[in-house]
Amino acid sequence: MRMIILAALLAGPALAAEPHSDPLPADLARAAAAYDHAQIHNDGAALERLLADDYTLVNGGAEISTKAEFIRDSTAPGFSLQPYVVRHAINRVWSDGAVLSGDVELRGTDGGKPFAGHSRFADVWVKRHGSWQVVFTEVTRFPAPPH
Repeated sequence: MRMIILAALLAGPALAAEPHSDPLPADLARAAAAYDHAQIHNDGAALERLLADDYTLVNGGAEISTKAEFIRDSTAPGFSLQPYVVRHAINRVWSDGAVLSGDVELRGTDGGKPFAGHSRFADVWVKRHGSWQVVFTEVTRFPAPPH
């Protein structure tokens, strides 16, 4: 399974209502929702716009990926991601930066093979030239439940 995709957990509007979270400005909420949509719909053009050129992902397998690698894997044939809900959000917002985090259970297919996983993530957003972009993502996988 492409650990990049499983690890690139998403920070959409579901993050807005947690008690330990700052409210999201409307433009950041729209950008986060667009990021979710782009990943669920394998939209490489939108990912190109929403990820900063210096984007780095540290995925749940401790592998490091660039923007180009993330987009390549997100749009690969046979990859799909089902809609998801972000839970237990912790968001911090400043005038030109934000950290949007939470946990998510992802399901989908990779190369036609089903996958599922539960992880906590933190996406670091920066506002540059009036637009929000993700510059860094860190992911921690939850341990598999005992059988």
